Amino acid sequence: MSVSSFDQLVTSRAVKSPRAPALLHKNELLNYDELASQVNSAAKGLLENGLSCQQRVAIYLPKQFEAVISLFAVCLAGGAFVPVNPLLKSQQVAYIIDNCQASVFVTSFSRYKQLKTLLKSCQSIQTIILTGCKAELCPVDCLRWEDFIAQGLTSHLPTAKNDPTKMAAILYTSGSTGQPKGVVLSHINLVEGAKSVAQYLNNNESDRLLAVLPFSFDYGLSQLTTAFLCGASVVLMEYLLPRDVIAAVSRFQITGLAAVPPLWMQLSELEWPQQAIDRLRYFTNSGGAMPSSTLQKLRQALPNSEPFLMYGLTEAFRSSYLDPKEIDCRANSIGKAIPNAELFVLNPQGELCEPEEAGELVHKGIHVALGYWQNAVKTKEKFRPLPKALQQKYGKEIAVWSGDSVKLDIDGFLYFIGRNDDMIKSSGYRISPAELENVIQDQPQVKEVAAIGIAHVRLGQAILLVITPTATSLFDEKELLKYCKNKLPNFMQPQFIELSDSLPRNPNGKINRPLLSERYQDLASKTLKARAQVPRKK
Repeated sequence: MSVSSFDQLVTSRAVKSPRAPALLHKNELLNYDELASQVNSAAKGLLENGLSCQQRVAIYLPKQFEAVISLFAVCLAGGAFVPVNPLLKSQQVAYIIDNCQASVFVTSFSRYKQLKTLLKSCQSIQTIILTGCKAELCPVDCLRWEDFIAQGLTSHLPTAKNDPTKMAAILYTSGSTGQPKGVVLSHINLVEGAKSVAQYLNNNESDRLLAVLPFSFDYGLSQLTTAFLCGASVVLMEYLLPRDVIAAVSRFQITGLAAVPPLWMQLSELEWPQQAIDRLRYFTNSGGAMPSSTLQKLRQALPNSEPFLMYGLTEAFRSSYLDPKEIDCRANSIGKAIPNAELFVLNPQGELCEPEEAGELVHKGIHVALGYWQNAVKTKEKFRPLPKALQQKYGKEIAVWSGDSVKLDIDGFLYFIGRNDDMIKSSGYRISPAELENVIQDQPQVKEVAAIGIAHVRLGQAILLVITPTATSLFDEKELLKYCKNKLPNFMQPQFIELSDSLPRNPNGKINRPLLSERYQDLASKTLKARAQVPRKK
């Protein structure tokens, strides 16, 4: 099946498999024909309300039918969709709307009531579409979803034929440092990303994927694109408790489950029913490293499921994955390049690194995004060709520079070291938080850990471990420090340990290191002052 634009993932599949199940939500189901029909009506409704080519439509909804229909309808109408994480608060939502200059805003009535004061300042919005709104309660300047769809049913306006190289979506990064940046993705980025992932996951029409991640996260959006490309079905879910996810895997006979490390850590502690064990074909992890203890528990609980450990960045969708066959001998590796991607590890001089030499991961290929929305400076900094010395062999096309430090082993497998801007600089050494965390995480008394650098008058930065213990009453700091002395060189020894009930995270589930740094920035100086006030023994 030839697919070149995002909307064709639904419309082309509806021609081939009209009666096959596409979307399930609670007790409702849409087959591909029904989904395509509603996407077509919504697209024409957008055109009736004046949506023009490449205009942005912000979608602020939880995972429900209308959210998915809106994504594909926007592209079919020639616009660009902007999925807004449903966990974001009013000020953050207003910032995204203003930044991308969205002309249409799709949300629920309950969310609109919380936002309506701020929306008055969003001058770009021309149309507001509300789901879950009774006719008598609908504000005069808004459209009910039902009325909006009815407009499309009677419209004779033609939908667009998209240029695959043009903008299809803007996905906003979490914004853990400063305001979030909008990553501009083309139709071809999204479609080819789906093809690459579906290839190594071996997705097919019999698969059923459980969507628990937000569609504003490229990893969450991928559950839709890979499934629809292959004619599989997707179950939409907003969960309250981790056990709800396991219950859904069993109830809906899920074959593929994608999650991030915090959720996997919770799921690994629970019992899985036999029906889920028998049916789940694979599970995937991205958005951070999965602790080895968590992976071990999951593999024991799900012996029939293949684990796929993946690494990616929004600017290139997905970069690498570790073949499940390699996990026993390379569990800490992020694998090799996904199909149709080229990955390089370059040193600061722009030269290819030798095996075991740390350098920056650079991604080249069809998955590389178009850049950052209205941010030419950041785009030029991150999206650029390979150094001239490499162009003759590898080409002049634009690559994306990840900002992540990695290394290659002798067999070409990649290992994540850390974010360049997260590196701890202590006593003249550059220390990887991820390397530290991997060592500490092996301790049974540690449930989760984050290593950060805090200002220190003598060291430059001191190493702080923020730990969520498995049981606070049993945590033994002296035992942990003794373990560190045996496992780590002197320059990597932690100077401070703080316990926390949980680690702060950004909306995509990654540890919010800037927030931790802010929280503990004065810890070293306060500790030194406290020690100075303790009277010396005579």
